[in-house]
Amino acid sequence: MKILLTGANGYIGMRLLPALLEKGHEVICCVRDKNRLSIDPETLKRVQVVEVDFVEAVNASSFPKDIDVAYYLIHSMSASTNNFDEMEATAATHFNEYMAGTTVKQVIYLSGIVNEEQLSKHLSSRKNVEDILYEGTYHLTVLRAGIVVGSGSSSFEIIRDLCEKLPIMIAPKWLKTRIQPIAIRDVIAFLSEVILNPNCYDQSFDIGGPDIYTYKEMLLIYAKVRKLKLWIISVPVMSPRLSSYWLYFVTSTSYKLAVNLVDSMKMEVVAKDNKLQEILGIEPISYEESIKKAFIKIEQNLVISSWKDALVSGRFTNLKGYIQVPKYGCLKDEKKIQLTNPETVLENIWSIGGSRGWYYGNWLWKIRGFMDLIVGGVGLRRGRTHKNKLYAGDALDFWRVIYADKDERRLLLFAEMKLPGEAWLEFCIDNENILHQTATFRPKGIWGRLYWYSVLPFHYFIFGGMIRNIAKEAAN
Repeated sequence: MKILLTGANGYIGMRLLPALLEKGHEVICCVRDKNRLSIDPETLKRVQVVEVDFVEAVNASSFPKDIDVAYYLIHSMSASTNNFDEMEATAATHFNEYMAGTTVKQVIYLSGIVNEEQLSKHLSSRKNVEDILYEGTYHLTVLRAGIVVGSGSSSFEIIRDLCEKLPIMIAPKWLKTRIQPIAIRDVIAFLSEVILNPNCYDQSFDIGGPDIYTYKEMLLIYAKVRKLKLWIISVPVMSPRLSSYWLYFVTSTSYKLAVNLVDSMKMEVVAKDNKLQEILGIEPISYEESIKKAFIKIEQNLVISSWKDALVSGRFTNLKGYIQVPKYGCLKDEKKIQLTNPETVLENIWSIGGSRGWYYGNWLWKIRGFMDLIVGGVGLRRGRTHKNKLYAGDALDFWRVIYADKDERRLLLFAEMKLPGEAWLEFCIDNENILHQTATFRPKGIWGRLYWYSVLPFHYFIFGGMIRNIAKEAAN
């Protein structure tokens, strides 16, 4: 069966793809930028990749026509606090236009549970997209989920950050809101089992796990599973703005996502019934079990995808223009060193950042990350998804991976920190086994140049120590 998977490089899409391939389906991955589809080379050989931005004007000339099923997994909540709903409506409308020229029989859309008449902007937008998709020339199946719990999911990572970092928590009253979490493995099971099932055509289903908790209870259960001491003090008044800043500073979420999440957290998210569960014979696992399974993946370094690798977790939404490092009008710090064990050095380069750190002056990197956080940047909180794997598009602390090719022995990073300009960091091992480390900065105006020269003394020590230690650790 031929399946079109939109949002293939998103958190859900990356989890759904291997499940579809395992069932023997032929998958067409639909992405905005094929260079940042973060899948291994073997999997890449098994799929077809199509570039299309559904927010842009429709151009169906090269769009595949012969498809049986399409997944609509396009969401823009993290991209903006103002007009993401307009972007989502535009994308859904254009999607329908693309589908009109295909042989698609069924479209499957993952939405959010809708329980209240007064919806948050996020849930209202999801419902509007659902209404638009129902106008399409195909059978629509809508799955409405609440909080998705799994390694790398935004909800799980926020809960994890809060509980692991704050033994005492002063929290807003929305912690009393009831929700029904569902494990990521169950979401994938529901998504994959409704394919061309006539009993699921032209209907919307709520999906959830067996447990209904308040946010406070979810935090306390997480702490119990992780054997952490946690005290939560609820306060009656905490403005949405203050709540957003609270989430932003404590967790790894972006401020834009924090604003939209706080807006939604005031709404009860509980499934109306278990109708789809009965139709498909799926028995979801408990919230506590989903936490345990998430940590099995984390401890084994088997996290397939993370919300932090989505471009919307950073400053930019399209990185095509940054893959070519500029040569003119730039300031550079170039260093090189002869290697005796280039393969080990390559492994060190591919393990940089996250818990491994930056090989020299990690406390200085942390200070720089904190400064970035204070001015509204991403800081160092995102870490990295995989311990020793990097793919184009991955988040790497306050960098974004632009290019990563082990065969070419080249890694290119682009800075997503707040800067008066644009910055690249490149590692490359040439044919003579010389490691080249190049930091490139394209300043914006006089402030950009002043910034570069003000940090130049720190660069001398940090970049010099970094390249020496990358090679030194290989030599030991």
